Amino acid sequence: MNFDTVLMVDWSGGNDRGPRPTKDAIWLCVARDGRAEEPRYMRNRQVAEDWIAAFLTGETTAGRKTIVGFDLPFGYPRGFAQALTGQDNAFAVWQWFEDRIEDSPQSNNRFDIAGEINRKFGGAGPFWANALQRDIEGLPRTKAGYENPFPDRRRAETRAQGAFTCWQMAGAGAVGSQVFMVLPVLSRLRRRFGASVWPFEPLTSDVAFIEIWPSLTLGAAPAHMIKDAWQVREVARTVSALTPEQLAEVLDVDAPEEGWIFGLGHEALLKEAAKLPPRLSNSCFALPPGVHWTPVAEALEALKTRLAPVTGISETPIAQAAGLVTARDCIAQRSNPPLPNTAVDGYGFAGGRAEGLHRMPLAETRAAAGDAPATLPAGQAMRVLTGAALPQGVDTVVLQEDVTVSDGQVAFQGPIKQGANTRKAGEDVVAGDVAVPSGVRIKAADVALLAATGVQTVETYAPLRVAVVSTGAELVDAGQPARAGQIYDANRPMLIELVRVWGHIPVDIGIVPDDREALAQQLSRAAREADVIITSGGASAGDEDHVSALLNDAGSMSLWRIAVKPGRPLALGMWDGVPVFGLPGNPVAAMVCALIFARPSLARLAGEAWPEPQGFDVPAAFSKNKKPGRSEFLRARIRQGRAEVFASEGSGRISGLSWAEGLVELPQEAASIKPGDPVRYMPFGSFGL
Repeated sequence: MNFDTVLMVDWSGGNDRGPRPTKDAIWLCVARDGRAEEPRYMRNRQVAEDWIAAFLTGETTAGRKTIVGFDLPFGYPRGFAQALTGQDNAFAVWQWFEDRIEDSPQSNNRFDIAGEINRKFGGAGPFWANALQRDIEGLPRTKAGYENPFPDRRRAETRAQGAFTCWQMAGAGAVGSQVFMVLPVLSRLRRRFGASVWPFEPLTSDVAFIEIWPSLTLGAAPAHMIKDAWQVREVARTVSALTPEQLAEVLDVDAPEEGWIFGLGHEALLKEAAKLPPRLSNSCFALPPGVHWTPVAEALEALKTRLAPVTGISETPIAQAAGLVTARDCIAQRSNPPLPNTAVDGYGFAGGRAEGLHRMPLAETRAAAGDAPATLPAGQAMRVLTGAALPQGVDTVVLQEDVTVSDGQVAFQGPIKQGANTRKAGEDVVAGDVAVPSGVRIKAADVALLAATGVQTVETYAPLRVAVVSTGAELVDAGQPARAGQIYDANRPMLIELVRVWGHIPVDIGIVPDDREALAQQLSRAAREADVIITSGGASAGDEDHVSALLNDAGSMSLWRIAVKPGRPLALGMWDGVPVFGLPGNPVAAMVCALIFARPSLARLAGEAWPEPQGFDVPAAFSKNKKPGRSEFLRARIRQGRAEVFASEGSGRISGLSWAEGLVELPQEAASIKPGDPVRYMPFGSFGL
């Protein structure tokens, strides 16, 4: 059993909540392959129903199967459906409510319908709690005198610790109102899209409805997120991370009348699924048909578009967050500075002063950093120290160097502008603003900003684990005995160091000889131990190019023949669900391709924003006639303001990598470069080195 898309919905029984996102409202979240989009706020039920209908139309038109979860019961305790409708059928209850509920953004008749049902059963239950100012016959305001002819809870609620009863219509935990206001919507959507509803019927349609309860597996929400938004995101992400086999296991439930909570009895499975990283599809590296030589810019754009983070997300204290990547925007919990304050040591007063000599009586109190804001009487000045919150009645500060103090007075020469030498509240960051955006590798300065704005924890991606494999019978590790014809492996130590410098965790898989079975075993080991695999060598289409052959056999191979020098072949694919980057075997080509293609790709897989290397136009200190057809990257360095290039362009000349401090990029077009002509120079620092 498999679904392409997951949509999670947190419903509300209340009226329109306005345009600003808020708690206790309707929130939606879409997820695919374990990757959730940003939650969406819906101000009322009408807007939400229209959005869900439009979304499902788009998904079904695109041929995608969608599972939709709603955070409320789909059925009532046993016996209610038969007593209300004459049928032991939850859908008859849905239709009964659809026929009677009247709903608008500002009002609805749910309490009147609850009273109508209660009168049908004697007027003392099963529903209770009337939040309206007017009395409703049959609907008690409290449980005093309340009688319920049906079980207080469904079998699912008796097993789900903390779950609320569906009979309560108002107050904290008023699930009853939510059920009243969603069943008509479910009934309409089911009819419109031919949806299958679990667990009442087999999920054979392209649209399926399930009942969720986020509190089944989720704890407290992060301080910077609205709980409802966080919950739908986490549930959507978790459900979309389940394998088809796991989903089938969770859905194997027999509850034909009351319904059931998705995941009840499988809490451990869901909690483990929540820890899993999102998945990439086997086709994410596929090239359009007919493409033979891919320009560098097109290759980079394709990678940028198709790649996404693949590691899990966790809550991290800011003291431990440096070096990790933010998974969500970090929202300032407090303005910085929180109050208007003084930028200097001096004397504060109200209003600026014109030109000339000014004298003011000096108050006996003073304001220092950390003091609670005082109040300054009108017409007086007060001693204030740097960082002190401005006392009420102070909006201007004159430097102490510009003041004389005698006989209880301060004197200074004007003019001084109102607001001088002060800082406004929130001048740096305002509470509610994004302090550090998502996709940022946290630096010491970011930690300082987060601390200053009251952020205690941040959501971060787990560090990316990168397996590094060298292939080839000719390779041995440095210092080991080498036969004639063998060479020391330079690529693996170089790539491991690059991975480390870029902030990821290298996993050394070692050297694999030119043996397809041995390589398959090592790739499988790498897939178990890492989130992404980088190989060097064997990435072309020759007899001993086993990396590309294995990826091809796995059905995920894309041999990107990139119009680049040095380089050309870049084998991309998936092995056991893990992305593989097959780099060329020549060391210079391997490093250039690592800098140009692997570095931004790894950053994206780690959750970072796609990094663009910075380049600068500088005069050339060399001559070169370049043929058209390929972008070229020359090992280079700057001397006396000009770009020098290494004497040889050979891909085996490793000394040129050590000599260089950056790369000169030459475009695809033909070029005749003479000394003094501008060329684009990219220092290694722009590649994170």
